[in-house]
Amino acid sequence: MFFEIEIEQEEDGRWIAEVVELPGVMAYGASQREAKAKVQALALRVLAERLENSEAEADLVSISFNAP
Repeated sequence: MFFEIEIEQEEDGRWIAEVVELPGVMAYGASQREAKAKVQALALRVLAERLENSEAEADLVSISFNAP
């Protein structure tokens, strides 16, 4: 699976990162790097939960993230 991460800086200086293919998976960070790390961790938790509940294919071989 390949996931695209979009990152933007908010007016208050915080950074927000979102995994486009997983609606609602977004996270804030004080830096781009922190926001990216937090959203990747959240995406992995969401995918793990989906696998546990048989809501995703169990044959996930690899997961990749693309972020600026």
